[in-house]
Amino acid sequence: MFTGIIEAFGQISAIQREGSNVHFTVASPISSELKIDQSVAHNGVCLTVVAVDAGTHQVTAIDETLQRSNLSQLQVGSLVNLERAMRANARLDGHFVQGHVDVTGICTEVKTLDGSWVYSFEYPFLPEYLLVDKGSICVNGVSLTVVRPDISESEKAHFSVAIIPYTFEHTNFKNLKKGDFVNLEFDVIGKYVARHLALYAAGV
Repeated sequence: MFTGIIEAFGQISAIQREGSNVHFTVASPISSELKIDQSVAHNGVCLTVVAVDAGTHQVTAIDETLQRSNLSQLQVGSLVNLERAMRANARLDGHFVQGHVDVTGICTEVKTLDGSWVYSFEYPFLPEYLLVDKGSICVNGVSLTVVRPDISESEKAHFSVAIIPYTFEHTNFKNLKKGDFVNLEFDVIGKYVARHLALYAAGV
């Protein structure tokens, strides 16, 4: 379980393909503190550390993970947002994040304001992907507040998030541009509510 509060950048230093799996070697300030079998969110994707070296760690993404996230688009030099699993006795500064990507979205607009940024996204609409104004959404592993959710289209949904300077500088949002794909994880509480309502409507 994660919180969506990014700890550090990681930079992809090597990519190795083995069958349908991809091994990513990541250089980061926290790599030397990691242990094998530890769970770390990379752009919001929960991955298991399989090797640790001086200043780097390695994780493996299977085909299912690559198909459901933007990890397949990573290249050597790409920056990823990193977060270690939350401690049970820690303050929950973001929201409950599982590290399980629901769907990828695409950045449709970036607005630069006077001291902040507004990023807009669209994604394939499904009823279980609940968004509420001022609710929580995880974008590339970052816990953010939803602004102006719009599900007026039958196939696409839209929303925006506002980014403050600290988040801009300490996540890979500063490299995000129109047309880029992002990992989206919807609020787990909302997903359970949507599932319950669907079962109720079906008479289950």
